[in-house]
Amino acid sequence: MAGADRLPSADAWNLATAVSLLVLANLYGFGVWRLRTRNRQVIPLWRAFAFFAGIGATAISLLSALDRSSDSLFSAHMVQHEILMLVSAPLMVLGRPFIALVWALGSAHRRKVAHVLRREPLVAFWHRLSGPFTVLVLHAVVLWGWHVPRMFELALHHEGVHVIQHLTFFGTAALFWWSLVHGRYGRVGYGIAVLYVFATALHSEVLGALLTFDSRALYATHAARTAARGLDPIADQQFAGVLMWIPFGIIFTLVGLALFAAWLGEAERRVAAYDAFSPNRDNANSNASAVNGLSR
Repeated sequence: MAGADRLPSADAWNLATAVSLLVLANLYGFGVWRLRTRNRQVIPLWRAFAFFAGIGATAISLLSALDRSSDSLFSAHMVQHEILMLVSAPLMVLGRPFIALVWALGSAHRRKVAHVLRREPLVAFWHRLSGPFTVLVLHAVVLWGWHVPRMFELALHHEGVHVIQHLTFFGTAALFWWSLVHGRYGRVGYGIAVLYVFATALHSEVLGALLTFDSRALYATHAARTAARGLDPIADQQFAGVLMWIPFGIIFTLVGLALFAAWLGEAERRVAAYDAFSPNRDNANSNASAVNGLSR
């Protein structure tokens, strides 16, 4: 039944996806190998394993039986998107792919790419693009925009649009995680990062709740395909909403709490460092001793 719902171009796009993931994995692996042969330990093995795990998760999302089930089940479609945004994107970002892919190039091409990447207009653009407010808005617009019924239906009926949907889900999620892991928050920006994570969790959970509690079939094509399999379209849609609501909530809450704990820890370290190196510390201690002496 699910096979009858697939578009004729789906297999061609799946082949392109498989080739792209294979090429990306090989380039990344070659780049890591080249770095290690030059004793440049900028990508530890655990980061490389994380990247390849992200590639594997992407393959499971887009090339396994899950992909075929997603043609008729909205809940399976939701699982695809969850894997791309909450598993594949953070794992691949942890692998520092930009560094490895640049080092996969020959020395001459590597110098040219490095020169281009250091140009001020490109650096300024990336600085703005990876800013917390920009990433928050981009991710929210993509997440909510693709769940507008007309946009979702368009993706279901045009495989090229469907590919763009997946790319934007993954791309904005990768940008989100990159901003947290490698971005310019640093130790002084934990507070901003906490707000950023909880704001993303909030709007994601609101969307999940809307899907969960809506008693109407929002996506006509998915509803028809689900009914054709003898399943309840409303129940499937509500299950999809739960799948968005709970994983997003749990993962972002845990990340937010970890960042909040790091924020508090850093604040304590800064206070301790200030007390240890404050020029008035000795004077304060002397004054305290004098006061104690007078009180005796």
